[in-house]
Amino acid sequence: MMYRPKQLLINLLLLLASVFFAIGVYLPVFTLTKLLIFNNTVSILSGLWQLVAEGEYVVFILIFSFSIILPITKISILTIAWNSQTDHHHKKLIWLEKIGRWSMLDVFVVALLIVTVKLGVLASVVIHAGLYYFTASVLIMMIVTKLVIQKYE
Repeated sequence: MMYRPKQLLINLLLLLASVFFAIGVYLPVFTLTKLLIFNNTVSILSGLWQLVAEGEYVVFILIFSFSIILPITKISILTIAWNSQTDHHHKKLIWLEKIGRWSMLDVFVVALLIVTVKLGVLASVVIHAGLYYFTASVLIMMIVTKLVIQKYE
């Protein structure tokens, strides 16, 4: 089957979003340095496991749902809808567009700001590549969502 340029572009963007997502979840997102002595480098995955270890199950479920399950679901539905020959995906895409606004990008940035403000001179936060990959994945998915929805309008 021969792909049109837009068909290929969207599929490449979906692949790129998937790769960036996997890298962003795995790589360190930030390092918290307390009192210039204690360092704690955190990735999204290590942060999730830390929440489980500390018994913070509700927070774990929220963050896991919005930062792991939602993006994987979104990429899967976008891929199926974009490559499908049928037109019955419109409702799913509208739902994705609305719920996608609740991705963990916003919550994560707010959490970093709260940590930075609360700790002030007691600690510093250094951002790492994982945050940039995760952010790029979320942004690519937002763009692709708009483009895929246009296919069904």
